[in-house]
Amino acid sequence: MSAAATAAAAPPSRFVRLAAIPAMLGAGAMIAVQAQINGRLATDLGGTASAGLTAAVLAFGSGLLLVAVITLSTRARRAGIAGLRTAVRAGTVPKVALLGGLAGASLVAAQGLTVATIGVALFSVAVTAGQSSSSLAVDHAGLGPGGRVPWSPPRALAAACAVAAVGLTAGERLVESFSLTTAGLALLPLIAGAGMAVQAAFNGRVSAVAGPWVSSLNNFVVGFIGLVAVWAVAFVIDHDLDPLPHQWYLYLGGVLGLGFIWLSAALVRVHGVLVLGLCVIAGQVLGALVIELVISDDPHVGPVGVAAGGLTVVGVLVALWQSSHASQDAG
Repeated sequence: MSAAATAAAAPPSRFVRLAAIPAMLGAGAMIAVQAQINGRLATDLGGTASAGLTAAVLAFGSGLLLVAVITLSTRARRAGIAGLRTAVRAGTVPKVALLGGLAGASLVAAQGLTVATIGVALFSVAVTAGQSSSSLAVDHAGLGPGGRVPWSPPRALAAACAVAAVGLTAGERLVESFSLTTAGLALLPLIAGAGMAVQAAFNGRVSAVAGPWVSSLNNFVVGFIGLVAVWAVAFVIDHDLDPLPHQWYLYLGGVLGLGFIWLSAALVRVHGVLVLGLCVIAGQVLGALVIELVISDDPHVGPVGVAAGGLTVVGVLVALWQSSHASQDAG
């Protein structure tokens, strides 16, 4: 058994469970910042669908280069790649679990295609709506590395808090400036958000046998291939792009994406897919609120949106309370 698999077999300590909470919240905030950066990059490249996909390819490509260098730099991590290959051949890790990167690619593509039009707040709302509704099902189906986590009233309540919160935020934004284009574009991050729960479960299973760096590398390789294939078609149809902008921070999307994917792969087994998803949702919604209120020239957040952010925190607390009791009962 590999070192990563041995570590995965031991139940997380109380300290690890507590330390995982701010880390999961931080992972969610990374998505909000990444959405802002990738949306701005897409706008500077021309604001078209081709520009949005180009921004996604640039972000995913930079993340791929970084994670490849980090993963291949040590013998232990290179051994993890071989261990993953062996686990796939033996059936310990199903082949479908290697495709989690496609969900990550769809999220980054949705950022480039929609954020400039619908804003970071509504983007985050749509993502979290999809994520919260699918996390409960993913845990119940046992897709994650921790096995099946059955449905329960507290877990359903926690997910309902997240859905209600994003519904309030979406309602405020759409009432303010409703259009069929805005509503239609919001479907893209909604679908991407639903895929994030599956991505976390699949990446967690890969991480359990090969470690989070190998899981992240696999995620970026698969996602990059999928993105380039879609980008190539879009570029043939419309290749009118503006020159690359000079602001260095617009190219940090890949670094933020790597941070989110690594943290998700490492932490999903600590509290399960639902709690991870809810913490990510809270971090993402609160991060988006800060971006809209502090950075955006035209903020789209009012009192309802702020209250919705607080409601996501309530959902996280309920889920953590239930998770803590379940852990004590198991012990």
